[in-house]
This record gives sequence, C-alpha cells and structure tokens, in this order.
Amino acid sequence: MAKIKKNSHKILYRKYSSNLKYVMMIFTVFIITLFLPKQPRFRYEFEKNTVWKNKDLISPFSFAILKTNPQVSNDKKNALKNILPVYQFDKSISDNALEEFSNDFDIKWKSTQLDEKDRSQFKTEAYNLLKIIYQKGVVGLNVKHQGGAKHYDFSLMENNVSKTRNTQDVFTAETALLFFKANFKATNQVMVDLVTNLAMDHIVPNIVFDERLTQVIKDNTINNISTTKGMVQKGELIVAKNDVIDEEIYQKLESYKTTYDAQTKTIGSRMLVYVGQVVLVSFILTILMSFLFLFRKDIFADNRQLSLILIVTTGMLLALTWAIKMEIPSLYYIPFCVVPIIIRILFDTRLALYLHMLVILIAGFFVANSFEFVFYQVTAGMVAIFSIKNFVKRERFLVSAMFILLSYFVAFVGIALLREGSFREIEWINFVPFVFSVLLSLLAYPLIYLFERIFGITSDVALIELTNTNNKLLRELAFKAPGTFQHSLQVANLAEAAIFKIGGNSVLVRAGALYHDIGKVDNPQYFIENQNTAVSPHDKLPYEQSAQIIIQHVHKGIEILRKNQIPEAIIDFIRTHHGNTRVDYFYQSFLKNTPEKFVDENIFRYPGPIPFSKEQGVLMLADSVEAASRSLKNPDAQNINDIVERIINYKLEQNQLDNCDLTLKDIETIKLIFKTMLMSIYHVRIDYQQVL
Repeated sequence: MAKIKKNSHKILYRKYSSNLKYVMMIFTVFIITLFLPKQPRFRYEFEKNTVWKNKDLISPFSFAILKTNPQVSNDKKNALKNILPVYQFDKSISDNALEEFSNDFDIKWKSTQLDEKDRSQFKTEAYNLLKIIYQKGVVGLNVKHQGGAKHYDFSLMENNVSKTRNTQDVFTAETALLFFKANFKATNQVMVDLVTNLAMDHIVPNIVFDERLTQVIKDNTINNISTTKGMVQKGELIVAKNDVIDEEIYQKLESYKTTYDAQTKTIGSRMLVYVGQVVLVSFILTILMSFLFLFRKDIFADNRQLSLILIVTTGMLLALTWAIKMEIPSLYYIPFCVVPIIIRILFDTRLALYLHMLVILIAGFFVANSFEFVFYQVTAGMVAIFSIKNFVKRERFLVSAMFILLSYFVAFVGIALLREGSFREIEWINFVPFVFSVLLSLLAYPLIYLFERIFGITSDVALIELTNTNNKLLRELAFKAPGTFQHSLQVANLAEAAIFKIGGNSVLVRAGALYHDIGKVDNPQYFIENQNTAVSPHDKLPYEQSAQIIIQHVHKGIEILRKNQIPEAIIDFIRTHHGNTRVDYFYQSFLKNTPEKFVDENIFRYPGPIPFSKEQGVLMLADSVEAASRSLKNPDAQNINDIVERIINYKLEQNQLDNCDLTLKDIETIKLIFKTMLMSIYHVRIDYQQVL
C-alpha cells in the first residue's frame, strides 16, 4: 500500500511538474512586486549644467520652490547667530546672600577686638553696598557665549519680561568686589579687611544662564525657518527645451519632483503602480521563460535549475528594494555583478548575460539616472562574464573582481568628464560605492557552493576541485590501477584539447575523463594497461564472463561515484564513454571458437546510453583513440593517422555520436588534434584490447 502511495506521488509529480514552473513564475512576480516601492515614478531625469532635451515643461499645479540643503543650513546658522543667550534674574539668590552676609557680619564682629558701637554703622553701610550690587545684577560669564570677546549681549528675563543687556551693564564677581572696595570707607584697616573679605564671600551671580529656555528659543527659531523661496504658479514655464539647467532651474525641477511625489502618494495611484509593476515584471519573466524554452530546453524542463534562476533574480531585486527603503547613500553599493557571476559559473555565458540584462532593466525603473545606472551595470556585468569565461583556477575570482573594478572606473571617469568637462570637478569620493560593490561581489563564491548543494548543480568550481589528482578517489586509482590512471590522464589531455578547440566545457570533460574508468579499481588485473606479465587472467575464463568483467567497470564506476557523492554530470561520462558498443574481441573470439553455440549479443554489449552531449562525445573518441594507439608497434605519423581515422569512422558507423551535437567540422578538428598529440605516445598494447 505504501509503495502504491509512493508511486502515486511520483505520478502526480510527473503530471503537474510541467505546470510547477508556471506556479514558480507567478510566485516570483508576486514576491518581487510585493516589496518594490509603490510610488509613481517621476518621468523626467535631469542633472545640473546639462541641456533640457525634453519639451517645454509647464507646471500643472502651483508649488513652492524649495531651498537647497546648504541654503537651509546657512539660514539656520545665521538665525542661530542672532539668538542671544537667555539669563534669569534670580532674586532669591540675592536675598539669601544678603541675609547670610548680615548673620556672618555679627559673628565675625564679635570675634574681633573692634568697638561694638561701630558695628551697626558699618554693617548698614556694607549691606547697602551689597544691595546696590545685587540690584544692578551679578552675571556669571560664559566662555561659550563670549566667542573670544570680553563682553557680549544677552537677554535678561525679569518678572517674565525680556530685556537685552550687555555684560558691561552689570557686575561680574570681580567688578562687584572692586565696586565694594572703592565705596566702603573706614579708617581702621582691620575693619576694612574684615568687611571686604566678608563681602567677597557673599558676592555670587544672581543673573544665571537659562540653558533650557535658550534651547527652546533656538528650536522654535529653527523650526520657523522657511524651507522655500518663492512659488511657481500653475501654467508657469519651469524649463524650456534646450535650456541649460542652471542652479535656479535645477531647484525648480527638484521642487516640482518633490511636490509630484507627495501628491501621488494616494491609495488609488499606489494600486495602479502595483498593476504596472506586475505587468512589467511579468513581461520580463515571460521573455526569460521564452528564451529558456527556445534555447535552453534542458533548464526549462528542470524545475530545480529554473527555481535557482528565479531565486537569484528575486534575491537581487529584493536587495535593491531593501536599499531603497533604507535610503542608503548610493545604490551602487549593491553587488549587481553577483548575478552574472553565479549564472555564468553554474550555467553558461549566454544565459548569464541575458539574465543580468533583465535584472538591470527591472532595477532601472526604481533608481535615479536610469540610463547611467544601466550603463554602469551592463558593462560591468559583461566584463564579469568575459573575465571568468575560462575558469580553471579559483583565483580567477580575484582577477574578475579587478576587471569589474576597472570597468567601473573607466565608466565613472568617462561619465564624470562628460558631465563636468574637467578632471578637477570629479568627485572621487563617489567612486567608493563601486569599490564596496566589487568586494561584495566576492560573495558569489560561497553562494555558488550553497546553490550547488541545495540544487544539485555542478559548477566549474566543483569540477576544478574534482580534477585535483590528490583527490581520494584519484589517489586510489593511481595506487591500485596505475596503468588505468595514466590512460585516464592521457585521455583527459586529448579530450580537453579537443573540446577547447571546438568549443565546450573543458573543465567538465577533463573531470569526466579522469573518472571515466574509476570502476576498474575493483579488478584492475583484468585490464591490459594494469598487467605487468604476459599471462592474462582472461585466459582461464569463458569469453562471456570476460566480456561481463570488462563491461562491469561501467556499473562499478557509477556505484563508486554515487557512494562518494560525485555529481551526476561526471557519472554521465561513465555511462556513455563506451555507448552501447560491443566488446568485439571477446565477441569475435566467441563466434570463432564456439560456432555451434547460440550467442546472445547483449552479453557482449555495453548498456549505454550513447553520448548525449558534445563533451561526452569527445571523451568517447579520446578514450578509444588513446587505447588503440597503445597497440601500435610502429607509432609513426602514418600509423597514427590511420588509426585515428579508423577509430573515429567506426564510431560514426556505429551511430555512437547521433545524440551529441558534434558537426562534421568538429569531427575533422578533433581528428587533427588527436593526430598531433599522439605523435609523442609510444606505449604498445596487444590488438584485442583496443576496443575494451
């Protein structure tokens, strides 16, 4: 019952899997448009000191001309300069000081030898002097308010009434003491010193700085500063065609754009914007799906690969949306080149370029200076793709990053010169976001590894790691079957050179060549390249059993690679490197020595399938030609030429290359490369092993 249920799930998956891609597409459109900004896009793009190429722009509504940020900042700065610090006249301080002075005077007088009859007179005189001082006021000078000057103006609050005063108009602690000394008269110096010191101890500022009230006045002043400087009336000309956009016109256009954006933030307009986004994103993704259907049917049919492409596309556009909402200083911080790098490594150049352009086209609707943005990103994406075309070393990522940075720099300088017309006017600080973008593009490397694991896709990076001869499986092959290992290396060299010339994935074909005979590690002595004596273990076996042992290395190879989690793309080379050909030596020997017996040809035939890619076809030819060339007793140019022609023509006659897209021109190119490279090979094999 469980088995039936499991099979029913497989049937349902097969039935609806073709529709799953359309569900994914609809879901992608929904996710992308859900988070994109919903505000209508201002239709005009403009820059200072450029010519207005559009038609005359007439204002459809009245709006205020906004000041620039520097203008507003300057107005605030000037307004703050005119605000005087606020000081409070605190009567309680003077009352307490006078009362304390009176009490301390009596105590001090008793401790001296002065005449008691003089106490009241001098106490009254000193008290009145202090009272005069406090009535005029004692201010505590503030260095921050002085600003380098000795005296400054301030607002004096007394009984909720503000008056403008200068520090010269009131006492400070020092000038108050001088005033007291100058006006207190006594013949007894002891008495003078006593009263003066006592007065000095009780002269404290009663005009106190009110920081809170001063800040309130500053805040109110700043808030009341106008951010506009005039109006543009409805029907008034904002800018005429072919006018140069100077500072004044630029600010009018900015004000018009700001007002337009504010007026379009309505529910109705947002809904229409959402509809427009759905239409555009759906249109772009439809073009993508059409491209895959027409030119990459393998990806279109594989929902895993298709979902990866949609995830990469959605992820980049969501990153753009996040950046817009967070209002980061520059959208050029976003590493848009991650998309072409990932798609190029996991798929191919054409798809990488196509998908990158579609992503940039969508992003262009939501950034300022769309043409400039598209130019930067398309050119950088192209350079990123071209710079990793031949990905044979991981450090190629760093080389690619340098090329991307160089392309950004060239575009930046060119656009800056086009706009400013002078090197001196270039704001080099604006290039910093591009540097960060290139550094962030290196995130493509861990993302490629992650996508490989999740979606079961084999990238060139993984293939490079597999071609390392220090790999566990290849070390085992070299140790247990050294002859097979050397054969695999020679096949890898032949196949890689051929595929590089005719066009194809040279890293993939090299990896496939190194592992194509890995199944021989189980019984290496049954294969002639590993035999070091004249006696073959096949001599004691029936022909049928020998054929099965030879054929079995295909099944064993598949089993070993799957056990070690080697990608299916490599396993396909094991399946196809003999196609469905016969093990002719043992087949012909069986017919010759046992003519009376019935022969089941399938016993002597490889299970297949035949090669279904260009790389697999080249490997089949390289494997057969390299093995056959070892049987040459006199490997001169003529013999090598003849054996290459014979082996490849035989594969063609056996229809082994029908499913791979090798052209006749490719075949001739492959023959020439094989002949040239085999000139230096002189290993000899007995004839019957050339087809094993």
